[in-house]
Amino acid sequence: MPIKLIGYAQSLPTRRVILTLNELGLSYELEAVTEIHTIKTDDFLANKHAFGKIPVLCDGDFTINESRAICRYLVSKYQKDAKIVLIPDDINKVSLIEQYISYELSYFDPPLTKILLQEVFNKRRGEPIDEAIVKQAREEIEKVLDVYEKILVGKDYLNGEYSLADLFHFPCAHYICTDTQQGDIFDTRPNVKRWLDNLRNRDAYKKTYAE
Repeated sequence: MPIKLIGYAQSLPTRRVILTLNELGLSYELEAVTEIHTIKTDDFLANKHAFGKIPVLCDGDFTINESRAICRYLVSKYQKDAKIVLIPDDINKVSLIEQYISYELSYFDPPLTKILLQEVFNKRRGEPIDEAIVKQAREEIEKVLDVYEKILVGKDYLNGEYSLADLFHFPCAHYICTDTQQGDIFDTRPNVKRWLDNLRNRDAYKKTYAE
């Protein structure tokens, strides 16, 4: 039975899972969610996601939700048969990867998400963009990226070697570059720009964003 991914292909969390699937070379079937009511039914809430969210991954009889948890599950189960190491065996390296994942969740994604909500989702809904929120979020992410610029000195990836931590950062950054007016925040920091270019040029990324 193939792996089934329930989600909206353009959503950031779903992209995160698709990137992981492609890095691991795994085949999957995408069950596209196009109507919000389909993930709010009693059956979906009871058996797929208790909060009615996406993505959800079904692997045989096993079901798991929340994108970061899904990605960790896929790596734990399938990495041994893949040609890529997203989470190494070395405890020190693993701990640092988890540290950078925490940075992404706590400091990197929140201000970028504020920008996306204003410049992408409000625009799609025909609602006004709150420029004050965009300005504040930009100031927040500028400070965060100044730290990343230092972290990435002399390194191609956050922990030196490519890992799940790098992968987790990309979907939100990519969306900022392609769908907002704020992409220059990355370009003005050479180490950050090099890091994102390294990610953008990986085969799994090219495949994911061509789908």
